[in-house]
Amino acid sequence: MTSTTKSNTDSGSTAIEMQTPPGHSPVAPGEIAIGVVIGRASEHFDFFVFGIACVLVFPSVFFPFVSTLEGMLYGFAIFSIAFIARPFGTALFMTIQRRWGRSVKLTTSLLLLGTATAGIAFLPSYNTLGGTSIFFLAMFRALQGFALGGSWDGLPSLLVLNAPKAKRSWYAMIGQTGAPIGFLIANLLFLYLINSVSAEDFQAWAWRYPFFVAFAINVVALFARLRLVMTEEYTLALEESELEPISTREMLDKQGPIIFLGAFAALASYALFHIVTIFPLSWIYLEESQLIGDVLIVQCIGACIGIAATIASGLIADRIGKRTTISLMAVLIAIFALFAPMLISGTPIMQDAFILIGFALLGVTYGQASGIVTTNLDRRFRYSGAALTSDLAWLFGAAFAPLIALGLSMHFGLIAVTFYLLSGVLCTLLALRISKQLATTE
Repeated sequence: MTSTTKSNTDSGSTAIEMQTPPGHSPVAPGEIAIGVVIGRASEHFDFFVFGIACVLVFPSVFFPFVSTLEGMLYGFAIFSIAFIARPFGTALFMTIQRRWGRSVKLTTSLLLLGTATAGIAFLPSYNTLGGTSIFFLAMFRALQGFALGGSWDGLPSLLVLNAPKAKRSWYAMIGQTGAPIGFLIANLLFLYLINSVSAEDFQAWAWRYPFFVAFAINVVALFARLRLVMTEEYTLALEESELEPISTREMLDKQGPIIFLGAFAALASYALFHIVTIFPLSWIYLEESQLIGDVLIVQCIGACIGIAATIASGLIADRIGKRTTISLMAVLIAIFALFAPMLISGTPIMQDAFILIGFALLGVTYGQASGIVTTNLDRRFRYSGAALTSDLAWLFGAAFAPLIALGLSMHFGLIAVTFYLLSGVLCTLLALRISKQLATTE
């Protein structure tokens, strides 16, 4: 295996952790960080707008022929389609990059992502178009996932590549802040609309506005990222480090076990992701235990806690190691899972506590969960391997979380949430143990 420089034996990141090649002119980490955060926030904004709409909008607009619960479950089923499509998008757009370059790949994928999201805004309701509206909703959702799979730009890799060795966990965390930032913006937008228009106007037209906004945000993110990925320094960093857009088939043939190991090592974090963001909103909405506006406010506070916790994860992991941090957080998530049914089914204060505590745990673990064992990949596979590992982590851990958690909880009780989270914790601890054994034997 090609040797790499690590800050400690626990370090592991989606980013490529190696010394800057001789003669390479490094890009300022601060400048890269801005592009990383803008890019990740825009992507997550698109997805969270859809997830929130699955609760507040889609049951009445696209599934009026069934109960609200069934409408949410149908919406969550469509929600998962994007995560299924994402690895296929990665495979196609890696081919596009090999033939036509990074700029074509990134421009095409982000415009497709924004267009698919904006397309939902123009989609007629079921009462107007019938079942065809549901078909187009699913198609646009698939295109969202397909495009997101192609939006991997390698900026997190470049960020860590140009970071001081002792602070690589800190810089690896920066890209992860995009998720809570995107969630915060999506929540604030829906909160504003709910408080500004009547319930009838919200269901009739106002809900479409966040999908319009998504297109504008993606255009801004596109130019911010192109400004960096087309620099000579970025090109040299990839070429001199032997990083290539490898085909998915070759990736799985030669590095398959490590790819899947990396995906499962992050499972506790990704399983928790939608359990504390989308699921509580759906449960509280159905139970009518709180006003939705109040829940959105709490989730905005939770997102801020998540941002702070994600930042703190960089400090923690640089001090005790990335693998130790993830292992410790997996144990804490397991403890949290045991109390989850009591909190979700309790008073509004207890429900709020579930959201806020969940965001604190999510921030620390998600901040360091990206590609925890991808340093075991051969050097030339790390650019593509990081993207594919992330795709599979989202698919296995987060894609079906709202659907499974809500569906099983309504039929078997909230203990289903406990078992779902514990299954993610078990996978993470097992994968980390295997990866550690591999690291010590190589």
